[in-house]
Amino acid sequence: MALLEIRFYSRVLELSMGANIILPERQDAWQKAPAVLYLLHGLSGDHTSWIRRSSIERYVMDYNLVVVMPDAHKSFYCDMAHGSDYWKLFAEELPERIQQWFRVSNDWKKTFVAGNSMGGYGAMKLALGRPDLFSHAASLSGALDIASHIHDDWNDAKLRTFRAVFDAVGRVPGSGNDLLHQIERIETVPETEYYVCCGLDDWLYPDTVKFREAAAEKGLYLTSEESAGTHEWGYWDTQIQRVLDWLPIEKLEK
Repeated sequence: MALLEIRFYSRVLELSMGANIILPERQDAWQKAPAVLYLLHGLSGDHTSWIRRSSIERYVMDYNLVVVMPDAHKSFYCDMAHGSDYWKLFAEELPERIQQWFRVSNDWKKTFVAGNSMGGYGAMKLALGRPDLFSHAASLSGALDIASHIHDDWNDAKLRTFRAVFDAVGRVPGSGNDLLHQIERIETVPETEYYVCCGLDDWLYPDTVKFREAAAEKGLYLTSEESAGTHEWGYWDTQIQRVLDWLPIEKLEK
């Protein structure tokens, strides 16, 4: 695999952005346009997190797949109440740029999104909001019930982050940033397939349970797994391998 670290100017953000991109090196991979996985980082991470903290580059060696790992800062992949339009970046501009820069597939069936923690929230938010773009979405220990985590007893730094993204504390419930509310509002069940996993000892485990229950009630296509684990990279490194097995990605002949 080839690893590129790129800088590009986002027209949406009016800001220089960073991304790491894993590309197949084999010639036969490019004879068919590779699938694309947008792999999103957590709240304390950046576009280098999956490369530095997991073995994702090694795990995708035999797949006809391009992995795009962009920087999202502390945006929660949202159009921020007091900041920039990160949702528009990831739901519109970045996929268009990737199509322009690389010979990747433009087939909805070969476009995926996944992430850990804040990135798990982002993956589900993107898939629920753009079912026409993402055929599969995976959350690894995702913060899938943001509304339940907005507390006045948080430290100042965390409160500033949440207020910048969601405005006043308490405005998430019932809004477009409330994933459970988004599921409730679905009228026609999309073809998008969802995958959620979380460690049983993870403080975000209740979020996964609530998301799973809401998805089941609505009839979404959902795969759910749970096992021992906490909110840490050892768990995510293991689970991303299971996500890759779950995704419908063509394997290259050896």
